[in-house]
Amino acid sequence: MNCRLCNSLISNQFSEAELLGHKIKYFECAQCEYVQTEEPFWLDEAYASSINKSDTGIMARNLSNVRLVLATLTLIRKRTEKVVDYAGGHGFLVRLLRDKGIEALWSDRYSENLVARGFEYEKENASVVLVTAFEAFEHFVNPIDEMEKLLSISSNILLTTTLVPHPTPTPSDWWYYGLDHGQHIGFFRFNTLEHLAKKFHLNLISDGQSTHFFSKERYPRYIWKGLILISKITPYLFSAGLKSKTWNDNLQLKQQNN
Repeated sequence: MNCRLCNSLISNQFSEAELLGHKIKYFECAQCEYVQTEEPFWLDEAYASSINKSDTGIMARNLSNVRLVLATLTLIRKRTEKVVDYAGGHGFLVRLLRDKGIEALWSDRYSENLVARGFEYEKENASVVLVTAFEAFEHFVNPIDEMEKLLSISSNILLTTTLVPHPTPTPSDWWYYGLDHGQHIGFFRFNTLEHLAKKFHLNLISDGQSTHFFSKERYPRYIWKGLILISKITPYLFSAGLKSKTWNDNLQLKQQNN
């Protein structure tokens, strides 16, 4: 088969696992180090519900992601401009960001917007300064295509996906393969992310674990990591001076319904 990220021919199957009742083969690309399943034929079954029932960390993760967004907007000095949450699920992050005063908008082809209704991203919403893709890249069938869609929104991309450890674990030895739900089909190393950065002429900074930032402009990694650390210690610091949109959003939606 061909690597779904760099299109190199790969034949080195390194493992096999039971996934939703199917025996699934796993491969690792020698060129870009992308770890991937065979062509995923089971996704309709896996996405019977867009949010898998074992995702007990969904709320804590969204609260943490608010801090990541605020720290990154502070880095690029654009706290008052638009942010789009790509693969935004039920809209939790968009609502939390708007409550902090960030002009956040929702986008997701596969999930229903439950809590950020009225604040969907449309193409005519120009000047988006940051697009986020939290816990999404491991779901993508075609990472290159999805990267192009993200870049059509903004040249600054903030994402989270847990990097594959060395040596490559078998599916039974690493929880992130997601064997219970079957939605995780591609796994990255830093070299894989660098391959994407080079292909699209972007700069990449990463915490080396799960948080990564692509941008056209070059930013110091140590400043970004420092801002993220400060946001954990004093989470309200980077929202200082911003005005929550909670009440104004309420008034806007009521006016639209009249």
